[in-house]
Amino acid sequence: MSTSVWSLDATSGELLICTGVAGPAAKMGHRLTIAMRSWQATVQWRGQQPATAELVVDVDSLEVVSGEGGVTPLTGPERAVARSNALKSLDAKKYPQIRFTAAEITATDGGYRLAGTLEIHGKTRPLEVDLAVADRGGQWELSLTAPVVQSDYGIKPYSLMLGSLKVADEVTVQFNGRYAP
Repeated sequence: MSTSVWSLDATSGELLICTGVAGPAAKMGHRLTIAMRSWQATVQWRGQQPATAELVVDVDSLEVVSGEGGVTPLTGPERAVARSNALKSLDAKKYPQIRFTAAEITATDGGYRLAGTLEIHGKTRPLEVDLAVADRGGQWELSLTAPVVQSDYGIKPYSLMLGSLKVADEVTVQFNGRYAP
């Protein structure tokens, strides 16, 4: 049986984290879209089936690209403050990478289910995600959306105003990409 390896990185697609807001003053806060600008993924194939996959994300590569809602539009300096706060919440100096390792990959009707572990902030937990795959004639379109609860990984969501405005505990991870085997 032949084996091959696919390698993807930030030139292959976009990895986003979308946050919500919570607390009594939630209407004042911005729902952020954060792009992770440096990441690498490898997929080990056995024959015609993917066997394992690993994604490694450099935490310091996060960039706040937009903010929806809030009392006023999100400004450049506010984006910089939000980035700094996110890096502090993630303790990026101590935990510079996020890692997802899928040890089991199962075909589904629209792609693959990846079952493995997600490591964030030094904590590892099991995670299953569904990766949608569409063959576009020599190129695959890949996409997924998965919720991640920050407190499950020992992360205290950023808050201000004595907790009356805070980042929602659950964030959504989105990936959209293309790969030409």
